[in-house]
Amino acid sequence: MGWNRCLKNLVMMIAFMVALVVVQHVKCEEGDNIHDSSRISVVQHGGFVQRSGTNFILNNKHFYFNGFNAYWLMYMASDPSTRPKVTEILQQASNHGLNVARTWAFSDGGVYRALQLSPGSYDERVFRGLDFVISEARKYGVRLILSLVNNWKDFGGKNQYVQWAKEHGQNVNSEDDFYTNPVVKQYYKNHIKAVLTRKNTITGMAYKDDPTIFAWELSNEPRYQQNNLKEGFQKWVIEMAAYVKSIDSIHLLEIGLEGFYGETMPEKIQFNPGGQLISTDFISNNLVPQIDFATLHLYPEQWLPGSDEAAQAAFVDKWVEGHIEDAKNVLRKPIVIAEFGKSSKSAGYSVEKRDIYFKKMYYAIHNSASSGGPCAGGLIWQLMAQGMDGFRDGYEVILQESPSTTTIIDEQSRKMSTLS
Repeated sequence: MGWNRCLKNLVMMIAFMVALVVVQHVKCEEGDNIHDSSRISVVQHGGFVQRSGTNFILNNKHFYFNGFNAYWLMYMASDPSTRPKVTEILQQASNHGLNVARTWAFSDGGVYRALQLSPGSYDERVFRGLDFVISEARKYGVRLILSLVNNWKDFGGKNQYVQWAKEHGQNVNSEDDFYTNPVVKQYYKNHIKAVLTRKNTITGMAYKDDPTIFAWELSNEPRYQQNNLKEGFQKWVIEMAAYVKSIDSIHLLEIGLEGFYGETMPEKIQFNPGGQLISTDFISNNLVPQIDFATLHLYPEQWLPGSDEAAQAAFVDKWVEGHIEDAKNVLRKPIVIAEFGKSSKSAGYSVEKRDIYFKKMYYAIHNSASSGGPCAGGLIWQLMAQGMDGFRDGYEVILQESPSTTTIIDEQSRKMSTLS
């Protein structure tokens, strides 16, 4: 009996030490997130998408996806008359294997159906719309990337934050003050906290505890105008990334960058549209430790005005291949092509050309993923439901109206699902 008891105690001690090593490995593996102990058991059960090196992980397997942008989800969900469009698009997406959606968790100031009416003051009706979006996404197995502020003036954006500060007596003169003014930065931090700690009125779960959320995004396409602000922007990324992680150490975090190269790797600037220095720095910004993965946007028609299709195609190849290579070898983090599409308003557009472009992008994504590379998925801009004509921007994909494009989307979803 005494020997058996000793043996039993020894086995229990060994088991405990193994478990401790496993937890420490999860915490300390280079480049991975640090999880707070109160929720680590949830992670171990595979609820949250995590990352290990250049890969996303879910249920101890690599996680790959095919996804879409639908910035309008909260807007439509905030009104009962338009809410069914949210259910419709998430159900359609799920039926076609689209399992990640990127959407706005912001709408600031005097815009219609604003979420944040003034600093720290929210329209509960609109917040309940976001609750509904998350609840419906959960129901249909779609994970969400939630963006926290806009670079552009649409839906208020960083300009609205600066204007609020100006109205409260701050000496601010430029949208760039969003990244440096202490009052403006605090307004933004308050918004981060309001969203991350929001308790969903439908599910009863705080957003920061909900595995339906794939990742937080600091800003949609952040840029600055003044060339001397590069250090200020880098400090902003460091500060805000640390703040997000101080509230929510579980969810993944990305910046929202388009992918422009900066002075960290000056030899890469030639790959920017027109070879220009267009603020931000794909390398140094994404090397911030709390940033979990890099993003890439792609609009050759807009970025290379006047260029022919051959020049645009060559740009796309270099842009995608170069960033995937840098994600693997320099950043050592996953990368997501977070926006790409083809506009019906562009010269010479046809659905056939859009289909060829989608195939090209999907091939690059799958080729990286299937070879163990860092590109885990892509998000088309944008998926829409029928009857939303006022939201058409030329890039919209409406599945019922685009059978050939839908077939290509289905095939990519199947391929990416097979890899997982």
